[in-house]
Amino acid sequence: MDVRFFEGPEFAKGHGTQNDFVVLPDPDGELKLTDAHVRALCDRRRGFGADGVLRVVPTAAIPDAPADLHPDVWFMDYRNADGSIAEMCGNGVRVFARYLVDSGLVTGTEFPVGTRAGLRQVRTHSDGGSTVDMGAANVFGESAATLAGRDFPGLAVDLGNPHLACVTDADLDALDLAESPAHDSEVFPNGVNVEFVRPTGPGRVRMRVHERGVGETRSCGTGTVAAAVAALRADGETTGSRTVDVPGGTVQVEVTGVTTLLTGPAVLVGGGRIDAGWWRQLAGG
Repeated sequence: MDVRFFEGPEFAKGHGTQNDFVVLPDPDGELKLTDAHVRALCDRRRGFGADGVLRVVPTAAIPDAPADLHPDVWFMDYRNADGSIAEMCGNGVRVFARYLVDSGLVTGTEFPVGTRAGLRQVRTHSDGGSTVDMGAANVFGESAATLAGRDFPGLAVDLGNPHLACVTDADLDALDLAESPAHDSEVFPNGVNVEFVRPTGPGRVRMRVHERGVGETRSCGTGTVAAAVAALRADGETTGSRTVDVPGGTVQVEVTGVTTLLTGPAVLVGGGRIDAGWWRQLAGG
Protein backbone atom coordinates (compact mmCIF):
# COMPACT_ATOMS: atom_id res chain seq x y z
CA MET A 1 0.00 0.00 0.00
CA ASP A 2 1.23 3.50 -0.85
CA VAL A 3 2.74 5.03 2.30
CA ARG A 4 0.98 8.34 1.59
CA PHE A 5 -2.22 6.67 2.81
CA PHE A 6 -0.89 7.02 6.34
CA GLU A 7 -0.02 10.72 5.95
CA GLY A 8 -3.53 12.17 5.72
CA PRO A 9 -5.63 13.64 8.55
CA GLU A 10 -6.84 11.40 11.35
CA PHE A 11 -10.54 10.72 11.70
CA ALA A 12 -13.07 8.87 13.82
CA LYS A 13 -16.66 7.92 13.06
CA GLY A 14 -19.41 8.00 15.65
CA HIS A 15 -23.11 8.51 16.19
CA GLY A 16 -25.65 9.59 18.78
CA THR A 17 -28.96 7.74 18.28
CA GLN A 18 -27.79 7.13 14.68
CA ASN A 19 -27.24 10.83 13.95
CA ASP A 20 -23.74 10.20 12.62
CA PHE A 21 -20.58 12.28 12.33
CA VAL A 22 -17.03 12.23 11.08
CA VAL A 23 -14.73 13.52 13.85
CA LEU A 24 -11.54 15.32 12.77
CA PRO A 25 -9.00 15.94 15.55
CA ASP A 26 -7.09 19.18 14.95
CA PRO A 27 -5.27 19.95 18.23
CA ASP A 28 -2.97 22.53 16.60
CA GLY A 29 -5.72 24.29 14.66
CA GLU A 30 -3.92 23.78 11.35
CA LEU A 31 -6.35 21.61 9.39
CA LYS A 32 -7.73 23.38 6.32
CA LEU A 33 -11.32 22.13 6.15
CA THR A 34 -13.20 23.25 3.02
CA ASP A 35 -16.87 22.84 2.13
CA ALA A 36 -15.74 20.32 -0.50
CA HIS A 37 -13.97 18.26 2.18
CA VAL A 38 -17.11 18.20 4.30
CA ARG A 39 -19.42 17.28 1.43
CA ALA A 40 -17.13 14.47 0.31
CA LEU A 41 -16.58 13.07 3.82
CA CYS A 42 -20.34 13.03 4.46
CA ASP A 43 -21.27 11.52 1.11
CA ARG A 44 -22.48 7.96 1.69
CA ARG A 45 -21.05 6.69 -1.60
CA ARG A 46 -17.77 8.54 -2.14
CA GLY A 47 -16.90 9.26 1.50
CA PHE A 48 -17.42 7.83 4.96
CA GLY A 49 -21.05 8.89 5.09
CA ALA A 50 -22.32 11.19 7.84
CA ASP A 51 -24.85 13.85 8.76
CA GLY A 52 -22.03 16.24 9.65
CA VAL A 53 -18.39 16.80 10.56
CA LEU A 54 -17.05 17.65 14.03
CA ARG A 55 -13.61 19.27 14.05
CA VAL A 56 -11.89 19.00 17.46
CA VAL A 57 -9.91 22.20 17.87
CA PRO A 58 -8.89 24.66 20.63
CA THR A 59 -11.22 27.63 20.90
CA ALA A 60 -8.25 29.94 20.30
CA ALA A 61 -8.08 28.66 16.70
CA ILE A 62 -11.70 29.63 15.89
CA PRO A 63 -11.97 33.29 14.77
CA ASP A 64 -15.76 33.43 15.15
CA ALA A 65 -15.94 31.67 18.53
CA PRO A 66 -17.98 33.49 21.19
CA ALA A 67 -15.75 36.02 22.93
CA ASP A 68 -16.48 34.71 26.42
CA LEU A 69 -15.10 31.21 25.77
CA HIS A 70 -11.73 30.36 27.32
CA PRO A 71 -9.15 29.88 24.52
CA ASP A 72 -8.05 26.49 25.87
CA VAL A 73 -11.53 24.92 25.87
CA TRP A 74 -12.02 22.25 23.21
CA PHE A 75 -14.29 23.67 20.53
CA MET A 76 -16.79 21.67 18.47
CA ASP A 77 -16.43 23.17 14.99
CA TYR A 78 -19.59 21.65 13.52
CA ARG A 79 -20.40 21.51 9.80
CA ASN A 80 -23.59 20.25 8.20
CA ALA A 81 -23.29 17.65 5.47
CA ASP A 82 -23.58 20.34 2.78
CA GLY A 83 -20.54 22.14 4.22
CA SER A 84 -22.46 24.94 5.93
CA ILE A 85 -21.57 25.96 9.47
CA ALA A 86 -24.13 25.24 12.20
CA GLU A 87 -24.28 26.81 15.63
CA MET A 88 -25.09 23.76 17.70
CA CYS A 89 -25.79 20.01 17.62
CA GLY A 90 -26.95 18.10 20.70
CA ASN A 91 -26.10 14.64 19.38
CA GLY A 92 -22.82 16.00 18.07
CA VAL A 93 -21.82 17.31 21.51
CA ARG A 94 -22.28 13.83 22.99
CA VAL A 95 -20.17 12.20 20.26
CA PHE A 96 -17.61 15.00 20.60
CA ALA A 97 -17.47 14.46 24.37
CA ARG A 98 -17.08 10.70 23.92
CA TYR A 99 -14.14 11.34 21.60
CA LEU A 100 -12.50 13.76 24.07
CA VAL A 101 -12.73 11.16 26.84
CA ASP A 102 -11.68 8.13 24.80
CA SER A 103 -8.73 9.94 23.21
CA GLY A 104 -7.49 11.28 26.56
CA LEU A 105 -7.96 14.94 25.64
CA VAL A 106 -9.94 15.49 28.86
CA THR A 107 -9.91 13.87 32.27
CA GLY A 108 -12.78 13.47 34.68
CA THR A 109 -16.46 13.04 33.98
CA GLU A 110 -17.52 16.69 33.79
CA PHE A 111 -16.06 19.29 31.45
CA PRO A 112 -17.06 22.15 29.13
CA VAL A 113 -17.34 22.06 25.34
CA GLY A 114 -17.19 25.23 23.28
CA THR A 115 -19.71 25.77 20.47
CA ARG A 116 -20.85 28.71 18.36
CA ALA A 117 -23.95 28.77 20.57
CA GLY A 118 -21.76 29.18 23.66
CA LEU A 119 -20.34 26.93 26.35
CA ARG A 120 -22.01 23.57 26.98
CA GLN A 121 -21.31 21.62 30.17
CA VAL A 122 -21.15 17.85 29.75
CA ARG A 123 -21.39 15.06 32.32
CA THR A 124 -20.35 11.66 30.96
CA HIS A 125 -21.73 8.33 32.15
CA SER A 126 -20.17 4.90 32.54
CA ASP A 127 -22.20 3.53 29.60
CA GLY A 128 -20.52 5.97 27.19
CA GLY A 129 -23.48 8.33 27.02
CA SER A 130 -23.70 11.77 28.54
CA THR A 131 -25.92 14.54 29.82
CA VAL A 132 -25.46 17.91 28.13
CA ASP A 133 -26.65 21.22 29.56
CA MET A 134 -28.15 22.63 26.37
CA GLY A 135 -28.93 26.05 27.80
CA ALA A 136 -32.29 27.75 27.93
CA ALA A 137 -34.80 27.11 25.18
CA ASN A 138 -35.92 30.46 23.78
CA VAL A 139 -39.49 30.22 22.49
CA PHE A 140 -39.88 33.16 20.12
CA GLY A 141 -43.27 32.65 18.57
CA GLU A 142 -45.45 30.37 16.52
CA SER A 143 -45.29 29.51 12.85
CA ALA A 144 -46.15 26.64 10.54
CA ALA A 145 -44.43 24.17 8.25
CA THR A 146 -46.06 23.04 5.03
CA LEU A 147 -45.54 19.51 3.75
CA ALA A 148 -47.36 17.92 0.81
CA GLY A 149 -49.94 20.72 0.88
CA ARG A 150 -50.73 20.37 4.58
CA ASP A 151 -49.93 23.01 7.19
CA PHE A 152 -48.44 21.90 10.49
CA PRO A 153 -48.64 24.61 13.18
CA GLY A 154 -45.58 24.67 15.40
CA LEU A 155 -43.55 26.39 18.07
CA ALA A 156 -40.50 28.45 17.07
CA VAL A 157 -37.66 27.53 19.43
CA ASP A 158 -34.08 28.82 19.51
CA LEU A 159 -31.52 26.44 21.05
CA GLY A 160 -28.52 28.21 19.57
CA ASN A 161 -29.94 27.00 16.23
CA PRO A 162 -33.50 27.49 14.95
CA HIS A 163 -36.31 24.95 15.25
CA LEU A 164 -39.95 24.66 14.35
CA ALA A 165 -41.45 21.92 16.52
CA CYS A 166 -44.88 20.82 15.27
CA VAL A 167 -46.97 18.75 17.68
CA THR A 168 -49.42 16.76 15.55
CA ASP A 169 -51.74 13.76 15.50
CA ALA A 170 -50.59 12.88 11.97
CA ASP A 171 -49.22 9.47 11.13
CA LEU A 172 -45.49 10.22 11.25
CA ASP A 173 -44.64 7.16 9.16
CA ALA A 174 -46.73 8.55 6.30
CA LEU A 175 -44.78 11.82 6.06
CA ASP A 176 -42.42 12.14 3.11
CA LEU A 177 -39.43 14.00 4.55
CA ALA A 178 -37.38 13.56 1.42
CA GLU A 179 -39.10 16.83 0.60
CA SER A 180 -37.98 19.89 2.56
CA PRO A 181 -40.94 21.33 4.51
CA ALA A 182 -41.75 24.89 3.50
CA HIS A 183 -41.40 27.53 6.20
CA ASP A 184 -41.80 31.27 6.72
CA SER A 185 -38.48 32.81 5.70
CA GLU A 186 -39.27 36.00 7.61
CA VAL A 187 -39.45 34.01 10.86
CA PHE A 188 -36.50 31.77 9.92
CA PRO A 189 -34.23 33.80 7.59
CA ASN A 190 -31.34 31.33 7.97
CA GLY A 191 -33.42 28.20 7.48
CA VAL A 192 -34.83 25.93 10.18
CA ASN A 193 -34.86 22.39 11.52
CA VAL A 194 -38.44 21.12 11.40
CA GLU A 195 -39.64 18.53 13.94
CA PHE A 196 -42.88 16.57 13.65
CA VAL A 197 -43.85 15.46 17.14
CA ARG A 198 -46.58 13.02 18.15
CA PRO A 199 -47.44 12.22 21.79
CA THR A 200 -47.48 8.47 22.36
CA GLY A 201 -48.18 8.17 26.08
CA PRO A 202 -47.69 9.88 29.43
CA GLY A 203 -44.38 11.76 29.33
CA ARG A 204 -43.40 10.29 25.96
CA VAL A 205 -43.37 11.52 22.36
CA ARG A 206 -42.17 10.31 18.99
CA MET A 207 -40.32 12.60 16.58
CA ARG A 208 -39.13 12.78 12.98
CA VAL A 209 -36.99 15.67 11.79
CA HIS A 210 -35.84 17.41 8.63
CA GLU A 211 -32.57 19.25 9.30
CA ARG A 212 -31.50 22.28 7.31
CA GLY A 213 -28.44 21.56 5.22
CA VAL A 214 -28.83 17.79 5.66
CA GLY A 215 -32.35 16.44 5.04
CA GLU A 216 -34.11 13.88 7.20
CA THR A 217 -31.83 12.45 9.88
CA ARG A 218 -32.29 9.54 12.24
CA SER A 219 -32.11 11.95 15.16
CA CYS A 220 -31.43 15.59 16.06
CA GLY A 221 -30.34 16.40 19.62
CA THR A 222 -31.41 20.04 19.69
CA GLY A 223 -34.54 18.93 17.85
CA THR A 224 -35.47 16.51 20.63
CA VAL A 225 -35.18 19.38 23.12
CA ALA A 226 -37.39 21.57 20.94
CA ALA A 227 -39.84 18.66 20.64
CA ALA A 228 -39.97 18.27 24.43
CA VAL A 229 -40.54 22.00 24.90
CA ALA A 230 -43.37 21.99 22.36
CA ALA A 231 -44.95 18.84 23.84
CA LEU A 232 -44.88 20.36 27.32
CA ARG A 233 -46.48 23.57 26.04
CA ALA A 234 -49.16 21.53 24.29
CA ASP A 235 -49.95 20.00 27.69
CA GLY A 236 -50.08 23.42 29.36
CA GLU A 237 -46.68 23.07 31.04
CA THR A 238 -43.42 24.99 30.75
CA THR A 239 -41.18 22.67 32.78
CA GLY A 240 -40.91 18.91 33.08
CA SER A 241 -39.38 15.95 31.28
CA ARG A 242 -40.13 13.96 28.18
CA THR A 243 -38.80 10.75 26.73
CA VAL A 244 -38.29 11.32 23.00
CA ASP A 245 -38.23 8.38 20.60
CA VAL A 246 -36.55 9.02 17.25
CA PRO A 247 -35.87 6.57 14.40
CA GLY A 248 -32.34 6.08 15.73
CA GLY A 249 -33.11 5.48 19.40
CA THR A 250 -34.31 7.24 22.54
CA VAL A 251 -33.18 10.25 24.57
CA GLN A 252 -34.34 11.95 27.73
CA VAL A 253 -35.01 15.68 27.92
CA GLU A 254 -35.53 17.73 31.07
CA VAL A 255 -36.77 21.31 30.84
CA THR A 256 -36.25 23.44 33.95
CA GLY A 257 -36.99 27.07 34.64
CA VAL A 258 -33.48 28.10 33.62
CA THR A 259 -32.05 25.48 31.26
CA THR A 260 -32.58 22.21 29.37
CA LEU A 261 -30.76 18.89 29.83
CA LEU A 262 -30.32 16.25 27.13
CA THR A 263 -29.28 12.71 28.07
CA GLY A 264 -28.51 10.02 25.53
CA PRO A 265 -25.99 7.58 24.10
CA ALA A 266 -22.82 8.23 22.10
CA VAL A 267 -20.95 5.56 20.15
CA LEU A 268 -17.56 5.63 18.42
CA VAL A 269 -17.42 2.91 15.77
CA GLY A 270 -13.89 3.27 14.40
CA GLY A 271 -11.21 5.52 13.02
CA GLY A 272 -7.98 5.81 11.10
CA ARG A 273 -6.37 8.13 8.58
CA ILE A 274 -7.73 9.74 5.43
CA ASP A 275 -5.82 9.20 2.19
CA ALA A 276 -3.53 12.21 1.75
CA GLY A 277 -3.92 12.38 -2.03
CA TRP A 278 -7.71 12.31 -1.83
CA TRP A 279 -7.63 15.06 0.80
CA ARG A 280 -5.35 17.28 -1.27
CA GLN A 281 -7.54 16.93 -4.37
CA LEU A 282 -10.45 18.41 -2.44
CA ALA A 283 -8.50 21.24 -0.82
CA GLY A 284 -9.33 23.75 -3.51
CA GLY A 285 -13.04 22.90 -3.70
